[in-house]
Amino acid sequence: MSLSPKYYADRVCLNVLAGSHQNAVEVFDASEGYVLVGMLSKNYPDVPSAVEDMKACAEKIGNSLSIGLGAGDPKQSDMVTELAGILQPQHVNQVFTGVGKSRNALGQTETVVNGLISPTGTVGMVKISTGPKSADMADAIVPVDTAIAMLQDMGCSSVKYFPMGGLESRDEYEEVAKACARNGFWLEPTGGIDLANFEEILRIALDAGVEKVIPHIYSSIIDSSTGETRPEDVKTLLEITKRLLSR
Repeated sequence: MSLSPKYYADRVCLNVLAGSHQNAVEVFDASEGYVLVGMLSKNYPDVPSAVEDMKACAEKIGNSLSIGLGAGDPKQSDMVTELAGILQPQHVNQVFTGVGKSRNALGQTETVVNGLISPTGTVGMVKISTGPKSADMADAIVPVDTAIAMLQDMGCSSVKYFPMGGLESRDEYEEVAKACARNGFWLEPTGGIDLANFEEILRIALDAGVEKVIPHIYSSIIDSSTGETRPEDVKTLLEITKRLLSR
């Protein structure tokens, strides 16, 4: 199975959660395969149980598996690394300081590994102290171009910009998108994205010239009564993506 995600027009791949294996298949079909299906390490008591379940799901969706931390939880960093090395998924979510370990565990460069950086309230500056120990220390804030260069040093594929709060950090997000474009880096906007703001968030990244964009759309498209992602909402996201890329 492929280690690389499938991008619509070679630019965009959606990232959504699945409440079950069947739900994973449903969202995979709804997205025409232009999706990474998130499964959160935090939801499993140990590595063996996570491996068994994630592997079985990945086989049903062409390995379009995204191993997640769980709300960016730095305490899950080492578990994600261990899972990545065993499962060889298409996508791995990591805190800033966990990127190098995960890339080394994978032993290849095809799988997308992101690195978590956060808004600071200042345009052009980002927080990189998102690791298991550093998250509890005074914030480490650096220029976004420096953060990207450090991620590239570690074998990272993309910036995971979280938590965005939708468009609350719009000015900061626009600068992050421009920085990704000028540094040949990919971008994964995350946090507070819904059907109402998705188009603008994706358009900002595309207009900035980001080569590949992996927007994460989570709780806003999950049916609270079932815990499953609504396939019809995934279809809507794909339709918006197609419209933007046909301009």
